[in-house]
Amino acid sequence: MLLHRIQQHFVDGADLQYQCAQAVSPAVEAAVSALLAGLTGGGKVLALGSGVSAALAQSFAAQLVGRFERERPELAALALGTNPAFTTGAVLGNEMIAWPVVRQLRALGQPGDVLLVIAAAAPSADVLAAVAAAHEREMVVVALTGARPSDLPDALKDTDVLVTVPAERPARVHEAHLVVLHAICDAIDVQLLGDDTEAEIIGP
Repeated sequence: MLLHRIQQHFVDGADLQYQCAQAVSPAVEAAVSALLAGLTGGGKVLALGSGVSAALAQSFAAQLVGRFERERPELAALALGTNPAFTTGAVLGNEMIAWPVVRQLRALGQPGDVLLVIAAAAPSADVLAAVAAAHEREMVVVALTGARPSDLPDALKDTDVLVTVPAERPARVHEAHLVVLHAICDAIDVQLLGDDTEAEIIGP
């Protein structure tokens, strides 16, 4: 019983990856174009997520600043909400700042930057506020969601990109989002460095 349940995780994950290869790839390609336009135009990527999605945002930012699988010049990226001193203790007068990540975005975001939103479940009100703040700063938004993106699609502009994974179970969505982010990193490297057929792949 337990062995079958463990095996089913791999089967379900593989099934979803196959679905995503067909259904999600065009949106991922559009996301790559949006991110590259920002990065090569002198902008930066500000990544935002909560819970496991926050870890994915941090990993993605690290791979842009550092490297994915090949050495290349640093790309400007930062994961928002990673400073506990700010996100848990920032105060304005005697009141806790509402949605400190939104304030961080307003402080750091500039026209030409890209906000990357990663949300496995229905995006919360602070995520929607972050999208609005990004638009105030004339930023493009790339959003990765699950099958229930709630009000997020209505908050996006025509110039934004929505990548919707066809799954609702958070664990499966996180797995698919990781593959999406790796595909984006690889595509960015190919666009900047050329095909990697004969290039040395460097491990972590």
